Amino acid sequence: MGETIGELIIPGTYIEVRAEGLIGVGGIATGNVGVVGTANRGPLNEVVILGSYAEALAVFGTPDPWPADPAATAHLTLVRTLEQLFAGGAATVFAVRVASLAADVTMRAMTWRVTAGATDLFTLTATSAGSWANAIQATLTAGADGAPARLTLQLGRIREAFEATTATDLAREVNQESSFVRAGAVAAGQAATAPTGITPAAEANRGGPDGSGAMGTLIPEIADGLALLEGEEINILVIAGYGADTAGGAALAHLERTEAAGRERIAILGTRSDQLAGIGQDAAAISNGRIVLVAPGIQATDAARAGAPLVPLPPAYAAALVAGKLAALAPHVSLTNKDVATQGLTQLYTRAQQKQLLQNRIMVLFRNLGFRALRGLTTDTGPFRQISVRRIVDYAKAGVRKGSNPYIGRLNNPRVRSALRATLDGFLAQMVQDEMLTAYTLDVSATRRQEIEGICSVTMTLQPTFSIDFIRVTMILQ
Repeated sequence: MGETIGELIIPGTYIEVRAEGLIGVGGIATGNVGVVGTANRGPLNEVVILGSYAEALAVFGTPDPWPADPAATAHLTLVRTLEQLFAGGAATVFAVRVASLAADVTMRAMTWRVTAGATDLFTLTATSAGSWANAIQATLTAGADGAPARLTLQLGRIREAFEATTATDLAREVNQESSFVRAGAVAAGQAATAPTGITPAAEANRGGPDGSGAMGTLIPEIADGLALLEGEEINILVIAGYGADTAGGAALAHLERTEAAGRERIAILGTRSDQLAGIGQDAAAISNGRIVLVAPGIQATDAARAGAPLVPLPPAYAAALVAGKLAALAPHVSLTNKDVATQGLTQLYTRAQQKQLLQNRIMVLFRNLGFRALRGLTTDTGPFRQISVRRIVDYAKAGVRKGSNPYIGRLNNPRVRSALRATLDGFLAQMVQDEMLTAYTLDVSATRRQEIEGICSVTMTLQPTFSIDFIRVTMILQ
């Protein structure tokens, strides 16, 4: 570690600015949500940042109709999960669309041929692969007496219209303005030809399949999507549509990798069903301070069906609703007795059943002046039993990393370590003022050998609010 020599101003005079005492801890994200699931639209295996449900619909399309037997019938999960996340209060969501396809199957994008009589002028291709664009109503009206041809694309309530007199001009307008399709190259010798019609792809070549995958086992592509989220600044993780019985292992592996990389997060998972026996199996299989199990399921409208009836969604979607609510809360604010924005629950547990579920470390939703979370619990049996304690400690660790980063590369001597301690002390003192902590101790040290090797040890003893435990955290900076 070292510093540059000060700037020479006049002969024999140097000015050196030591800025260590001015370094503070910047903003820390606490409510970013990551989700992986299947959809009929949008980029595959790519992280997309969303800020609203309207954006989710524009990027990933609409959900498919809810099946009569969702446990056995493959269905799309991402958009329906995003709906619950934003309904819960999430503001920033990192979403990844994945697809389960057989080795010999390629996902197609819907296409149309723009023609002049029997001659193909150019091809229109949907902006992303999947079945979503099959519902686009495409019409082309030829212009009369030199008037421009008019191309209209309509999907639901969204309508796009383009006018041009030649194939080249029409293709250019589409590529500049359309959010539905892209125009291919105009056929040789047809640049000035006036378009007269449009023909959709044959049924066998229409957009799809969507690769929703069966629900009985976790599709392997979910793990690929989780890997894409490992490098993102995410605080809360959701696996769309899958319960803890299938998604628990993948979530736990992801949480272990991200914690080792200094990107801690919490996974909110639904139980496999509303039944106490199945919930008990999930509780017996998982005990981790970074995993929350939610039960029961919720009632939600199915916008893909006529009349938008209420349908029962399994606990995986209740988990998304809870994740959205958690994302809207500060780290030290408990989920206990907080209301959740649902139209109903698929199961109303008795007081005796609620007690049994709490003893199994299940975060239960119940009815009381609306619908609420009974208690904010993780599946841990130790000091991180409360979600708020886990989040407070993660927040403190993130602040130490962010506050320490500007010191990396500076001199590792008592003066600089004293400045580092002042920076971290200010951050932890602010946590006390914000009522995240009731007390803390802090030590920043390095042996002579560590000084030479550029290593500094930060040791904190934290007492989170609402906890009788003291959490000791040791972080090695180098």
